[in-house]
Amino acid sequence: MKIEILGVGCPKCKQLTANAEAAAKELGICAEIVKVADITKITEYGVMMTPALVIDGTVFSAGKVLNKDEIKKIISK
Repeated sequence: MKIEILGVGCPKCKQLTANAEAAAKELGICAEIVKVADITKITEYGVMMTPALVIDGTVFSAGKVLNKDEIKKIISK
C-alpha cells in the first residue's frame, strides 16, 4: 500500500502524515508513506487544497486533516 500526503510542509501536512503513520501502525499494515511537496504533482491529482491524503493513487481527502481513526476506516476498506 502506498500512502501519499500532498502538501508543502505546513503544520497541517505534518499532522496528517503523523496520523497516517499511526493508523497504518495500529492496523499492522506495511505501507509506504510518501510526502509529496511538488506543486505540479499535487495538481496532477486535481487537488487544489492541501493537505490531501492519497492511497494507491486515489484521493480520499483534500483540504483537511483526517484523524487517525478516520484514516484507519479508509485503509480498512
